[in-house]
Formats: sequence, structure tokens, C-alpha cells
Amino acid sequence: MARPRLHDAALRDRLLDVASRTISEHGEPAVTVRSVAVDAGTSASAVYSLFGSRDELVVAVSAEGFRRFAGHLDAVPRTDDPAGDLAALGEAYRRFALADPHFYTVMFGRGVRPATDAPDAVARPTFRVLRDAVARLLPDGDDPRAQDVALGLWGLVHGLVSLEIAGLLAGDESERAARYAAATVVVGRALVAGSAPGAAEEPGPDASGPSSGGRRA
Repeated sequence: MARPRLHDAALRDRLLDVASRTISEHGEPAVTVRSVAVDAGTSASAVYSLFGSRDELVVAVSAEGFRRFAGHLDAVPRTDDPAGDLAALGEAYRRFALADPHFYTVMFGRGVRPATDAPDAVARPTFRVLRDAVARLLPDGDDPRAQDVALGLWGLVHGLVSLEIAGLLAGDESERAARYAAATVVVGRALVAGSAPGAAEEPGPDASGPSSGGRRA
């Protein structure tokens, strides 16, 4: 009979879960190999065997968060309805954040040092999924403004789920979900419409007439 693997994937996940909770609640300095091992019900040698060092464990927490995040986004099907697909991505974003709030906090709120070869946030595959979904709504799929709209949408959904994780949004689950969906639709439409050609044109000469008392900048 083969010997059981003591340091397997399940233990690795448990250590990452413990480390993510520690970082999100107390900050990165609170993470030690010993404390994580004790809370995970294992030994310090297991941590070193699986991650190599305390610093590598911390880096792995952020990487695992993005891996799980990507899984939620990849599970969203692509259909013939670009607007519906974008809304579905927004819902998947919220589901991930609420299902793994500690990982989410580590990824976007605790400033964990990324790996030296980690890409910028807007270069990550998870952001490209959002940008590509936005591009499908624009007349020109290669419009560079898709990145600006996607960044604006990311800021919106990040702010909303961060408020929800912090317990600052009133209502039960269904009410908060409905409020989230309504906000993303309204703001999303405004961002996409505002990126259309001609949307940023200067107002006409009568936009600020004498009767309004306005002054041009």
C-alpha cells in the first residue's frame, strides 16, 4: 500500500486559507510560519515543505486569490448578448468577493507584496476578461477606450463589494444583490455611453450663457 501524502493539496489550501484570514484581519506582519501551522493543525515543517519560506507563503496567498477569482470569471458563459454577459461578470465578481472575503481583502486591500514577476493589475488575465467584455459593447471592438471603461467599472464593483464585506450596506442578501445589480447597470450604461465617439465634445457656445451667471474655465 502506498504511503499517504502528508503534505498534499488539501493541506496547502488550508494553510492558504489560514494565512489569508490572518492577513486580512491583522495585516501581513502578523503572519508567521509557526502561527499559520498551529492554526492549520499542522507543523512548521509542512509550511516550509509546501512553500519554502514565510515570504513565499504570503506571495502564494495573493496568487491563490487571483486563481480562484479567475475561476469564477471563467465560469461565466459567453453568449450573443454582450450586455448580459457583462452583467453576469459583475455578478461573478460579487460572488467571489463574498465567498472568499479574506482572499479578496488580501488581493485588493492589504497591499501584500506581489511576486517579482507579477503583472500590473490591468495586465492581469482577470482584468482583460472585463476589458474584452466591455469592448464587445463598443462600435469598434479595438477601441482603446474599452480599457478606461473597464477600469471605471472595476472601481465601481470593487467599491460596492468592499462596502458590503465591511457590513456597511443595509438590507438582506436579496436587497443588497438587487442594489448591486441596479448600480452596475446604471453606471455601466453611463460609462459605455460616455465613451462613444463625440460624447466628450466641448459644449456649444450657448452652454453657459450670461443669464446663468456661469464662467468658462
